[in-house]
Amino acid sequence: MSRLHVIALGGTIAATNSGTDSASGVTPSVSASEIAAAAGLDTLPGGAPEVTFDQVAQVGSGSITLGMLDAVVASARQARTDGARGVVLTQGTDTLADSAFVLALINDSGLPIIATGAMRNPTLPGADGPANVRAAALTALDPSLAGLPSLLVFADEIHSPLTVTKAHTTSVAAFASPAAGPLGWVSEDRVILQHMPATLPGTLTVPEAGGTESVEETSEPIPPRVALVSVGFDDDLAYLAGLPAAGYAGAVIAGVGGGHVSTRAIDAVAALAEKMPVVLASRTGAGAVLERTYGYPGAEIDLLSRGLIPAKMLDADRARLLLILALRAGVPAEKLPEVFAAFRG
Repeated sequence: MSRLHVIALGGTIAATNSGTDSASGVTPSVSASEIAAAAGLDTLPGGAPEVTFDQVAQVGSGSITLGMLDAVVASARQARTDGARGVVLTQGTDTLADSAFVLALINDSGLPIIATGAMRNPTLPGADGPANVRAAALTALDPSLAGLPSLLVFADEIHSPLTVTKAHTTSVAAFASPAAGPLGWVSEDRVILQHMPATLPGTLTVPEAGGTESVEETSEPIPPRVALVSVGFDDDLAYLAGLPAAGYAGAVIAGVGGGHVSTRAIDAVAALAEKMPVVLASRTGAGAVLERTYGYPGAEIDLLSRGLIPAKMLDADRARLLLILALRAGVPAEKLPEVFAAFRG
């Protein structure tokens, strides 16, 4: 009998009305075991897996923290020791792609962690959580994906953590991979792959210390603060000067187009790069940041010559997460370009 481990963090997939007043909205309250029960995992092909559970947190997706994901990895480590073949992680969708990417970098458990959730909460007709959990479980237990650190499964599509993004606020098919498309899909309880995911360049491991008990956000150490700065039209970015005093340890500049800023912003960006690591990405969300095409002031050649680090194929959100993890792992400033160079595509 195969063993599957289900970890829950809350989110829409776990959200119900807390009282009789529907106007008060729904909040996360459904447990990991209840979420799994609705997915009909006892009818999976090959026989019902033995399912274990861990309720790491019960929060909205905007409140998920790096410490909670550390606890997810710790739980996956223990699950592998106990004989599990795969892990399903349920959480809110707003940060689901972020969690999948972080887990791709920190999951050293040896088990694939398949992230999923729901767009329709359990009180609504056509709630999609059970189907998503079932598809995620099939993916987690598929032997061809054994050992991968993470994937995101939603609406029967299997996505790489390097490319997936939430592309719609309410659609049940909210996730897409604009740069590459899905890796495959789940159909008739079978995993069908048209691409194999790329091998990630390495793992920024998390400490062995710490249990898998429910995580309280207030008890966690604060990770290095990295600002995400989206460059707007005709923006001089004068506020960058305040980032060091506000306690930021790094920044990601999401430039326009291939990674560009206004000539009026050059001095602010250059001054910041003298004080902390600054990564240059694009705000477009797809495609690699340019490095050697445009030579005018404020373009990528100019900015990189001033000490900025190219984000390579990573979008700005993922570049921020990678910089946070690298700083937390103690990677020295002079080695940070090598960390990002591994994502050259």
